[in-house]
Amino acid sequence: LKHSFAQDIVLLQSLGMLPVIVHGGGPEVSKAMEQLGQEVSFIDGLRVTSSENLKVAEMVLSGTINKEIITHLNTFGGKAVGVSGKDGLLIEARKKGHAGGVDLGYVGEIESVNPELLLVLLKQGFLPVVSPIGLGKDGVTYNINADTTASRIAVALGAYKIIFMTDVDGVLEDGKLRGQLSAVETEKLIKKNVISGGMAPKVSAGLFCVKNGVESAQIINGTDPHSVIAELFTDKGIGTQIVL
Repeated sequence: LKHSFAQDIVLLQSLGMLPVIVHGGGPEVSKAMEQLGQEVSFIDGLRVTSSENLKVAEMVLSGTINKEIITHLNTFGGKAVGVSGKDGLLIEARKKGHAGGVDLGYVGEIESVNPELLLVLLKQGFLPVVSPIGLGKDGVTYNINADTTASRIAVALGAYKIIFMTDVDGVLEDGKLRGQLSAVETEKLIKKNVISGGMAPKVSAGLFCVKNGVESAQIINGTDPHSVIAELFTDKGIGTQIVL
């Protein structure tokens, strides 16, 4: 799977597109924390992050996972470069605060995205791979939701399209896949709790994109081989498309 994804992205680049990858890594972070005897705790889907947890999250996201993706891309002929949101002040963040009355610790929300570094890399033919770690004006490092990070970067770059990869086929309503949703329909489904759990942040991030100049947001099943190519180069595409 990682190989087919890497092949797809390198192919897109060879066709003159300018892909930027933003990744998460929640399960891997949790696993590393457990191995080190740290407590893993979530509130409203957000990881409670102590200073010790943050060190592990940054190590796994900006280190292990980021470099693994780069290895696959470069093996298939890409020129991938790993970037943390801290690099070049790409992501300026602030403390997110509380959820359910609990202090989330070092969980951040994005104040601003400064895309200059990404634009320089893209212009020189590199393929940026971004880990969702931000830096506060106070010099504090923050762990940020990857879907939110991807959406804010897409808008800052003036991207034409954003693709969210998950482990289901897209947005399901009454067990059936919705091939396309307008922004209004999407908001209704969120209100009715049809969209919940891990799908909610992806859909909300997609909605943010289309309301801020991105042509479309696509949610696809990343566990299907070559799903990116199937989405971009078939008549119907796959997954759920969110448009204005």
